[in-house]
Amino acid sequence: SHAHAAKLYISEYVSIGAPAGIIAQIAQEPVVTDQTVDFSGGVTSSAAFNSKTNYIRVICDAQCSVSFGTAPTATTSSKLLPALLPEYFAVPKGASYKISVIANP
Repeated sequence: SHAHAAKLYISEYVSIGAPAGIIAQIAQEPVVTDQTVDFSGGVTSSAAFNSKTNYIRVICDAQCSVSFGTAPTATTSSKLLPALLPEYFAVPKGASYKISVIANP
């Protein structure tokens, strides 16, 4: 059987979008930065978010649990994220927050 690498994809944003001057529930492109976190080997954390980041979009290719903070450690009791469904979170700007992720089948 072929092992599949479990990954969490993170896009960092400064603000929500305002197309034609109307605030919308969408992220304002371009991203500040993108990160990919491989959690197939166990619990793993991202790098600290950019100091300009206010929002992040995350999507995982395997069901997982996540936790946020300056030194987070996700457990299978942490917030559950289903595979392949994007989720957005606001994060404290300039607080050196990270996201920790662990597989949660």
